[in-house]
Parts: sequence; structure tokens; C-alpha cells
Amino acid sequence: MREITADHMKDMARGAAVLGTGGGGDPYIGRLLAQQALERNGPVSLVDVDEVPDDALVVPTAFMGAPTVMVEKLPSGEETIRALRALEELLGRPVTHTVSIEAGGVNSMIPFVAAAELGLPLIDADGMGRAFPELQMLLPTLGGIRATPMALADERGNDLTLRTVDNAWAERLARSATVEMGCSAAVSLYALTGAQVKEHMVRGTMTLCERLGTTIREAARSHADPVQAATDVLGGRRVFTGKIVDVRRGTAAGFVRGDAVLDGLDEDTWHSLEFAFQNENLVVRRDGEILASVPDLICVLDTDTGEPVTTEFLRYGLRVSVVVAPCDPRWRTPEGLALAGPGVFGYDHPYVPV
Repeated sequence: MREITADHMKDMARGAAVLGTGGGGDPYIGRLLAQQALERNGPVSLVDVDEVPDDALVVPTAFMGAPTVMVEKLPSGEETIRALRALEELLGRPVTHTVSIEAGGVNSMIPFVAAAELGLPLIDADGMGRAFPELQMLLPTLGGIRATPMALADERGNDLTLRTVDNAWAERLARSATVEMGCSAAVSLYALTGAQVKEHMVRGTMTLCERLGTTIREAARSHADPVQAATDVLGGRRVFTGKIVDVRRGTAAGFVRGDAVLDGLDEDTWHSLEFAFQNENLVVRRDGEILASVPDLICVLDTDTGEPVTTEFLRYGLRVSVVVAPCDPRWRTPEGLALAGPGVFGYDHPYVPV
């Protein structure tokens, strides 16, 4: 266990946005929410998975919806507390811990808000090892853990609880409710025991976020290559460096969907690259050839600073490097690919591991 203060948030948010593969929300907004909660309430205890009692009640918190909407409709953090309290009431027992449902600029920071406001320990883990656009795309789903009962809350004071027949229906109904709530809502779901966290979550995610963020900052400060430094931490490889020349992006059904085109620079001159996204980056092609796809990580970083570039901030003229990295091995199983592989998103190409 160690204490996390507001001073840790900048590096953690930066690293979380790298793991978020373009999605998971704006890291700046997430960082501000977490910093404010920590400054108001004091530090949060970050605990290792093995420190969690098997009979603990662990409730994740997150935001659901289109990341571009959260840039304009800023969350207050109060929605998160209402969602968690609503689920706690439904479960009929007090929550003992919270945890991140995914890595991402907002969704890795929201649990810090809940932990600080409610005095809960935060577990050093998450449910994906990255970010995915749909709520059934979690490793606990592979382990047979139900997403519901779940609770949603919006900024108007509306609270909603759901019980569904399976996790795909939880996504379907919660997504419809989120659209009606303005394409952004706080959610609390996947109530877990401590034993289930140990078996079905990705360990050490918050520590990895901090390490990634610190590595990028220190590399940029020492005039080293921050993109290569981040690539080394991820165990991945840089596949392209170029300038964004086209971005097509729109919000529909609670998702941000689109694609971006890059013209190559330096050793990639005379080549082009295209990547498609649905909140998160899904597939990347160089000169029409597929280099990587979900569930592996496709990260877009500013070439000069190493700062992660989320899908809502892709713009013409930005010079970026694309890095690919391997996902958690459980996503590479037949069951994992059936839940979050390229075919789930409408692509007919086979998955080729990074």
C-alpha cells in the first residue's frame, strides 16, 4: 500500500491516456477532477491486489459515453458518487474498495475521485489493461462475472439502475440510457469480491500508468526521445511517424467513430498510414497493409513531446508517431477474440498478434 496525492495525478493521467489507445476520455479533464478531490479530501491509499481480502466488496466507477461530449459537458465528479451509492444501496452492503474499469484519461482518474470522496482504498488494477468502447468488453466477462446490477447517474440528478440477462444487454440498454442522458453518464457496475479481482483483473495498472507518464516527462525534459521511451515501457514498437492530413470523425449512438490519415515523415516519407477508431483506435494500416488491430494496443503520441493524442484531439497538421503494443494474453484466447477481436467491430481480417 502507498499513499497517492494530487501531485501524482499528472503523470498518472498521461500514462493512462497512452494505455487508453485514443479513448477513455480527456486526460486533462480526468486529472483536474482527481486533483480537486485529492486536494479537498487528502491522499488515497493505493493497494496491491494481494492486499485485498477475498470477501471485500469491490465496485468499479467510470464514465460511459462519447469522449468528445465530455470535453464540452464537463463532469463534476458528483455523478460518480451517486452512481456508486445507488449500486451500494441495491447490493445491500457497504462497498469496501473501488477499482478502475479500464485504462484511459478520464476512466483511470474517476476511481481516485470516488476513493477520495468516500474514503475508500483504490486497488492497483483495471478490467482491461487498455480501454475498449463497450462495457461488456472486460476480462471479468470472460470469467463469467455479471455487469449488472449497475447504476447510472447524470449531471441533472437522474439515477438509473439496471438488471439485465447478460453483459451484452447491459451495454445495449445502458448505451441507450446514456444517449438520453446527453451522451455522457457516470456508471458503477461489475461488483466484485476480492477473490474475483485477483483472478479476473489486470494487476498493476495504476503503477504502470504512473511509470509511463513519468518516463515520457523525464525523456522530454532530458531531450531524449519520449516516444521511444514510452515504447520501451510498453514492450511495443513504433510503426509510423507522420503528419495528420485528414480526420473524419462523428458522434453516433454514444460513440465517437471515424478515421485519420497520415503522410509519412523522416524514414516513413512517401508512405501513408490510416487508422480507424470507435472511441479507441481499432485498426491501423500502412500503405493498405494491416499492421495491428484490436485487442492489441494502438497508441498515437505527439512525436516531439510524447504526449498521448486521444481521438477527440486528432487534427490536421499534428505530427504524431503510432506505437503498437501487445495486449493482456487473455484477450488473445478464442474467447477473448470473440469478445473484443477485429471481427466484433466489423472487420473480416484475421487477428495477427503484435
